Amino acid sequence: MEARGYEAALMALSSLITKRKRGDDSNKGDNFYYMNRYLEILTLEEPLSRLSVIHVAGTKGKGSTCAFSESILKECGYRTALFTSPHLVDVRERFRFNGVEVSEDLFLKYFWWCWDRLKDVPMPAYFRFLTLLAFKMFTAEKVDVAILEVGLGGKYDGTNVIKAPDVCGISSLGFDHMEILGHTLPEIAGEKAGIFKVGVPAYTAPQREDALFVLKEKASDLDISLEVVKPLEARGIQLGLAGDHQLINAALAVALCNTWILKRGSKEHVAMVEIAKQDGGLPELYVKGLKNVHLSGRAQVVRDTLLDSCENVVSKSITFYLDGAHSPESMEACAKWFCEATRLASPVNKSSPDSAGSNGALGIQANSEAAQYELGIRKVLLFNCMPERDPHLLFPPLLNVCAQHGVQFHKALFVPGYSSYTFLGTNLSSATGISKPDTEPDLTWQRSLLRTWESLLQEKKHAGSIGCDNANKDFLEEDKNFGCNSSLSSIPSSAVVPSLPLALEWLRKCVRQHPTMHIQVLVAGSLHLVGDVLRLLKR
Repeated sequence: MEARGYEAALMALSSLITKRKRGDDSNKGDNFYYMNRYLEILTLEEPLSRLSVIHVAGTKGKGSTCAFSESILKECGYRTALFTSPHLVDVRERFRFNGVEVSEDLFLKYFWWCWDRLKDVPMPAYFRFLTLLAFKMFTAEKVDVAILEVGLGGKYDGTNVIKAPDVCGISSLGFDHMEILGHTLPEIAGEKAGIFKVGVPAYTAPQREDALFVLKEKASDLDISLEVVKPLEARGIQLGLAGDHQLINAALAVALCNTWILKRGSKEHVAMVEIAKQDGGLPELYVKGLKNVHLSGRAQVVRDTLLDSCENVVSKSITFYLDGAHSPESMEACAKWFCEATRLASPVNKSSPDSAGSNGALGIQANSEAAQYELGIRKVLLFNCMPERDPHLLFPPLLNVCAQHGVQFHKALFVPGYSSYTFLGTNLSSATGISKPDTEPDLTWQRSLLRTWESLLQEKKHAGSIGCDNANKDFLEEDKNFGCNSSLSSIPSSAVVPSLPLALEWLRKCVRQHPTMHIQVLVAGSLHLVGDVLRLLKR
């Protein structure tokens, strides 16, 4: 009998991943219309017409907006479903019921149901199959509301077969996937506005004027309302996702949830929303939902516990600050979060009132780079991004914000992808070894990233916007594993590392040789990289 277990499902799913380059004309357009045929085969048209949907597109923040919406409505007692992407460690992360990823048993039940009905026709591509699987899961499990995050763009996205969502949202727009969506912000806005539907109210985060004009024009063509939300006031509200930019995403989620409740909610909750609107505040259940939200890989802090048992090594010796930022706008938000999060994590800021009093002189300057250096704190950037992205646009926001906060990286490590993007099996190679692979990895792109980084650092050094003294004083002088010369130089050192496991092992080696060192690692540039780090740390 054919194997029907989880590994077999992942192997089958892997076969749907194409190796086409982004921007290939076959990635959009005509293929979208095949979705209706797939819905017919899966007999999903009628169930899908009854599914209550909140539909969200955008460049950055759409995943956070969806997570906030899910958490709010879950706290209100509704049975929620969330479809989001990409996953970081396990494909089941893309499907959540009441805030929890779908169980393996439930995933397998619906996966093979869909697979068996589609295997005799040209199979949908990877994301389209996952979208159809989400539709089957959510309709069969009879949820109260499904929150759907657009995968790419809007107009031709697989989720856009939903004909009558209850409400639509557009999160902050920026320059991403330009090879598919267009090279100007108005072009990108037009693609995102493709999710607007006649008779369906829409909300948007604040946008640049030219992008907002396009969104309003699309809404006007459909004779629907489009409201621009204002960021929530931080006073008295604690968000479960860190960063000031989340106040915009939370506000968009509040607007979406208000509209959904007024249309679909109980009388009690309708009254709750109307009273809160009159008072200008938020219902308690909303406040609780905003606080209890969780979304991996966005402003997430994880400590490396592997060194806990090592003698002479201080606790919290390596802390990873993970954020999947991969656009100029999100890199700026990521940098602001990293600077603030590492400032608050300073040993002086964490000290008790008594200890603070006994270290008054140090405490006054605890937030300066020099003071943190004296405390043994070192900052490292661990970076990779897709070759389609331009590092000349990604690095400046990071460097500029860090310079404004007096923060500098003592080292930058550029690594290739670790996990395969064309295979979803769980049997990856061991994460703890640092032996060289059978074939040398192609590091051309990583070397290009390094050159861009060092060039920008040199420019900023000449402009006097960053300080470089003592940048690498007590990092390893030389590591022959990847030829990294870390000796004191005129600019902060950087290196290309042949693999992510090797980079993690090098960081741990630094701490073993310098037991009082505390390394704060910013992982950014790709959600795939964030997922790989999380996967390796869990091992």
